[in-house]
Amino acid sequence: MHKDVERVLISKEKLENIVNSLAKRIEKDYNGKEFIMVGLLKGSVVFMAELMTKINLDFEIDFMVASSYGGGTESSGKVRILKDMGNDVRDKEILIIEDIVDSGNTLNFVMNHLITKGAKDVKVCTLCDKPSRRKVPLVPDYCGAEIPDEFIVGYGLDYDEKYRNLPYIGVLKRSVYE
Repeated sequence: MHKDVERVLISKEKLENIVNSLAKRIEKDYNGKEFIMVGLLKGSVVFMAELMTKINLDFEIDFMVASSYGGGTESSGKVRILKDMGNDVRDKEILIIEDIVDSGNTLNFVMNHLITKGAKDVKVCTLCDKPSRRKVPLVPDYCGAEIPDEFIVGYGLDYDEKYRNLPYIGVLKRSVYE
């Protein structure tokens, strides 16, 4: 375990089970449909890479960068799209891949943005969900794990661009970010 991690919240083995389970559900629900899997960078990259290798369907992928943080540990509430999708979304089914749903502000903004651009349907697959922190009414369509209100890192999740490469999800020691 990394020296800055207080404890492991979701082990590498548990993450594999979560990804496999989500992939089966997505494969069943999207069978026969054309869709675009859209990763919200940077946090979703590890999760999305693993997830897409487990889904035995044809689909496009794309990425977006949206932020409401700006370097801190609390959402500012003001969302900005820093990189939009390259693919045309008109009349397409979109599956957003997210590392964590916290306040829901960023995801809600991105979903509305894609609907405004003409997407046929927008669904969300998140690895982790913190419903206790939700500020907008948003329930992910696919959720890997509901987690407590703790600051987590690993498996793509970061603090100050560090810890993304940890093979598990761990709770970051408060002394690191306070």
